[in-house]
Amino acid sequence: MTNIPQHIGIIMDGNGRWATKRGLPRNLGHKQGIKAIEKTVIACKKLNIKYCSFFAFSTENWKRSKEEIDGIFSLLRDYLKKENNVFLEYKIKVETIGTLNKFPRDLYNAILDMKEKTKSYKDTCVIFALNYGGRDDIIRAVNKLIKEGYQEINEKLLLENLDTKNIPEPDLVIRTSGEMRISNFMLYQMAYSELYFPKLYWPSFNEKSLKKCIEIFQKRNRRFGGLN
Repeated sequence: MTNIPQHIGIIMDGNGRWATKRGLPRNLGHKQGIKAIEKTVIACKKLNIKYCSFFAFSTENWKRSKEEIDGIFSLLRDYLKKENNVFLEYKIKVETIGTLNKFPRDLYNAILDMKEKTKSYKDTCVIFALNYGGRDDIIRAVNKLIKEGYQEINEKLLLENLDTKNIPEPDLVIRTSGEMRISNFMLYQMAYSELYFPKLYWPSFNEKSLKKCIEIFQKRNRRFGGLN
């Protein structure tokens, strides 16, 4: 494939509805959702996509039931502690955006450990947005600059202080389940991202789904506010 996006952002939506539709507990949908992440990460590696960001846990997700949150954390914890998960097997660098300090200490440490183990990998980088919100990202960046004594903030300064400072802006943002909103994901960074909203629930997403999204992206005429 040619004209491959350098950075794809994914808002993973529909885990719970995928499970409910099958008469299963919601957390089984989250478990299947992790398998969809694996399939997508492997596909990104094969397609030479440099960056892929997953909106894994938002600042608003704390509003969910404690049972569901604990279930999500347990799945994430267990996966990160696997001896040969997809990131290690395929040599994929793991990064995070958001603030991790609200997570349980053992999960926090497991995330940092995975980042450390994969930091030398270069071909593909997967970014997990954890306790992340686009508004919170901007507010934290501005407050940091205020504390540093800046009286005026320009775009360059802001970009250098966002969580994504070392990551290119997403070329393509995908939200599964057919919901057509961006739900506070990378608000500043998505200014010129192409958006696509496939109707399938996230646990059903796979390499074929990703290729279809990329094919649609390739047909778009990206002008960035100018004229061709």
